Amino acid sequence: MRLTVSTPMAVVVDVEGVAHLRAEDDTGAFGILPGHADFLTVLSLSVATWRDLTGAEHHIALRGGMLEVRGGETIAIATREALPDDDLHRLETEVLSAFRRAAEEEMAARSDAERLYLAAIRQIYRLLRPEGGAGMPGAPTIEQFRGLDQ
Repeated sequence: MRLTVSTPMAVVVDVEGVAHLRAEDDTGAFGILPGHADFLTVLSLSVATWRDLTGAEHHIALRGGMLEVRGGETIAIATREALPDDDLHRLETEVLSAFRRAAEEEMAARSDAERLYLAAIRQIYRLLRPEGGAGMPGAPTIEQFRGLDQ
């Protein structure tokens, strides 16, 4: 089989002669052998392992992604970030923990951005509501905006 692992910036792995691939999705670990049915899944943040035709094992840390099997002979993995290394222990300890920290930081940043967006919407609503409340003097009201589309 042919295995291709790509990120938005580069093709990290492109090898022929893959005898077996082990990867993980939300349901757990699974294996792919030559002749596997067409398959598409969302990968977890994990380490994928493949064995070549000589029996040597190779590993790659994946920051999630998509895995597709086509025609039982092609495996394509698209991921945000990937790091190949033959030291499985290092990948599982250092690299995956760095990937997890980055994912947590992105989630926190996304959460903060959503909070700011909602606060801005609330402020706009407060300033435009008909009761006026403590709105800005001279600020248009919702009724004035509704009159514009007629």
